[in-house]
Amino acid sequence: MSDISKIDKNFAVKTNIEKDGIIFYNIDEQPFKIHGVFKSNGRYRRMPENVAKGVSEGVYRLHTNTAGGRVRFITDSPCVAIIAKLDGLEKMPHMAMTGARGFDVYADNDYVKTFIPPFDMKDGYESIIDFETNKLKEITINFPLYSNVKEVYIGLQKNSVLKEATPYKNAKPIVFYGSSITQGGCASRSGMSYQAIVSRRFNCDFVNLGFSGNARAEDEIAEYIKNLDMSLFVYDYDYNAPTVEHLERTHEKMFKAIRNKNPELPIIIMSRPRFNLTDEEEQRLAIIETTYTNAISSGDENVYFINGKTLTSLCGNEGTVDGCHPTDFGFASMAKALGDVIEKNNCI
Repeated sequence: MSDISKIDKNFAVKTNIEKDGIIFYNIDEQPFKIHGVFKSNGRYRRMPENVAKGVSEGVYRLHTNTAGGRVRFITDSPCVAIIAKLDGLEKMPHMAMTGARGFDVYADNDYVKTFIPPFDMKDGYESIIDFETNKLKEITINFPLYSNVKEVYIGLQKNSVLKEATPYKNAKPIVFYGSSITQGGCASRSGMSYQAIVSRRFNCDFVNLGFSGNARAEDEIAEYIKNLDMSLFVYDYDYNAPTVEHLERTHEKMFKAIRNKNPELPIIIMSRPRFNLTDEEEQRLAIIETTYTNAISSGDENVYFINGKTLTSLCGNEGTVDGCHPTDFGFASMAKALGDVIEKNNCI
């Protein structure tokens, strides 16, 4: 088998840290700030373990996937290295490993590069990225969308500045609930999920409660979400509702559970991001629209609706890898539509 790195050096993946003078830090310690996940019982989680177990076996299995996780800090180091310990690794034919297992790096809100996981990775990897300058910069490292992360160590050049990141302008997070699309399938890297794009646009924190194939608006998940301290709630689980009848039984019920606990909270309801709909999808859209129109009719002034055609207005029918899961183009289209509604209505 040929070594592709000999053909193009940009394809080379460093699995051993070779640079001298690198000091490694545990991100669980100050001044690093972790968002979207928290450490408990030896791994990072998106929600408490006991709550996830009470929702469903699927949510319990997926709640340790670190979609939406980020670590932030300020440094003038000319490079940043990572040592990451992961498990629960699955190779998917329709999603890049850089999105499922990789960590990507932003400096001052601009994409720099991705820590690319080796194809044959077993339980983690090491990698290093060089910056073009050693000026002071605010770093955000996005966690993998479809892997369980147990430990992360960040390496910086010895004697470099290391200090706490500036707090998000909107510190109270947006909470997103939904299917595999919400979790981030199939972004090419974690910073291209639509939530991450929205976060960069508004300098806001967020929590990703997308559960691939397992977002069914159970009473237990609604009970958990309604008690979160959030700036905005966004939900779309249409793809995971097993039947039209299930969607009809649960969609407005979930909305009311959140609204009754949070009477002033902005809520954005989204239908599946599809440009062309089948007859069944039209039925599902009507159910979701009914939740919205009923809320408006009852005097709710802080609920908004975005349909699938609007969500895909930039990409049309060209924004998925398989007719369902968005590509980066599809996620950019979703983020634009959602961000415009947030901006227009001052939702955060």
